[in-house]
Amino acid sequence: MTSQITVDKADKAPEPVPVPAPAKGLRGHPWLTLFAVAIGVMMVALDGTIVAIANPAIQKDLGATFAEVQWITNGYFLALAVALITAGKLGDRFGHRQTFLVGVVGFAAASGAIGLSDSIALVVTFRVLQGLFGALLMPAALGLLRATFPAEKLNMAIGIWGMVIGASTAGGPILGGLLVQHVSWQSVFFINVPVGIIALVLGVVILKDHRAENAPKSFDIVGIVLLSAAMFCLVWALIKAPEWGWGSGMTWTFIGISVVSFALFAVWESKVKEPLIPLALFRSVPLSAGVVLMVLMAIAFMGGLFFVTFYLQNVHGMSPVDSGLHLLPLTGMMIIGSPLAGAMITKMGPRIPLAGGMLCTAIAMYGMSTLEAGTGSGLMSIWFALLGLGLAPVMVGATEVIVGNAPMELSGVAGGLQQAAMQIGGSLGTAVLGAVMASKVDSDLPDNWAEAKLPPLSEAQLDKAAEAVQVGVAPVPPKAPPSIADQITSVAHDTFMSGMGMACLVATGVAVVAVFVAFLTKRGDNAEAGAGVGHI
Repeated sequence: MTSQITVDKADKAPEPVPVPAPAKGLRGHPWLTLFAVAIGVMMVALDGTIVAIANPAIQKDLGATFAEVQWITNGYFLALAVALITAGKLGDRFGHRQTFLVGVVGFAAASGAIGLSDSIALVVTFRVLQGLFGALLMPAALGLLRATFPAEKLNMAIGIWGMVIGASTAGGPILGGLLVQHVSWQSVFFINVPVGIIALVLGVVILKDHRAENAPKSFDIVGIVLLSAAMFCLVWALIKAPEWGWGSGMTWTFIGISVVSFALFAVWESKVKEPLIPLALFRSVPLSAGVVLMVLMAIAFMGGLFFVTFYLQNVHGMSPVDSGLHLLPLTGMMIIGSPLAGAMITKMGPRIPLAGGMLCTAIAMYGMSTLEAGTGSGLMSIWFALLGLGLAPVMVGATEVIVGNAPMELSGVAGGLQQAAMQIGGSLGTAVLGAVMASKVDSDLPDNWAEAKLPPLSEAQLDKAAEAVQVGVAPVPPKAPPSIADQITSVAHDTFMSGMGMACLVATGVAVVAVFVAFLTKRGDNAEAGAGVGHI
């Protein structure tokens, strides 16, 4: 039974890792498989950074509020977080090749639909669909890599996989900036359609279906419902908390429902014959630490990055292309660092690279907390580059720790756990750091406005001004004299920077905690057992 497969690593020696059969021709070749899944993953990574660059343009074109712009990101995170583990189980049951191809087609189709949308409601709706299909694609990609590569090559494969994500992230802002500036924000979504077609063709020709002998034969429907309810209520509470208030009854009602659902899920999983997630997986301290590490990393990174595009475009007044260029140090270091991190982790294990990566991330986030409205490009680039250098080993190492410490027949579930941890962290980051930003702006703006001796505002006007300041926009009235406009702009930008600085300090603390969590990780026993496996 699946629930009996994973045991405490201390109780018995690791089972031998199956040696992938030598590939004949294109289908099933390890490096070609990596290339094929990388194209699909590239589409998702490209979409993430393009959307970040396009958010200000979408906000202006569709007249969206700050909360609605957050929903473009949070709707995607919500769908991913709810569906990822179930999607990983689908891959384990029906084959990762099939779920990967369905994910590619659905993601590309949803992207095209967003490009045709003319309202913020439609954009958010199709972003949710993107998230659901992305949930099929991402765990399947990791499952295919795990099944195709021998254990001692897995770190390098994941390192290259991370490099592709970094390269896509690097290309996204530039390509997105060019498209937003010279075509339209809709075109940044259309770009996924040809990429999806390429990924589909390569997947059909190259990918080989892999199914473990002990793969589940049935579905834990009750477990799926309970876990989905728990994840939905948790992420929903995090998303809505800034609007409802962290002390409101609604926020804590949803958090309470989430806690109860998680508890019922744990009880059910301990009794069902073929559970959605065998709880014995979490007896592995390294695997559990890897999941926690992914959450903490995503809180610091995704939460902080959400404000950076508004800082570059609305405070510094950069064009989308220029803001994309200013993010190149971050994404460029991810490109360089990911394969190097894979080689380093293969040689010395994950603990030191992961701890060092999170330490770099903490230093970078602290540096970003010191940025000012007039900070030059050189200093910004230093902190962005250090952040990219810190993220690379964490992306690669935590992924290998989670996937490598799970048995082969649960590789899809492990991939789902890895992605779910990142999406929950992203939701936590945007919700919690967004709340920190909003609270700081609401607190500082009235005093800053009064100190500048600007015309007093009513409570409703002040609320509207605060909403604009939260995205770095100066609430200058249409016919304001130039001197008043300059004063309002100065107050708005200084207040935005105080909020962003506070959010980055919170992210710094999260990254420091992650440094200590990293020391609980270790290389997967399956990887250690693969030392004698033949090379590709």
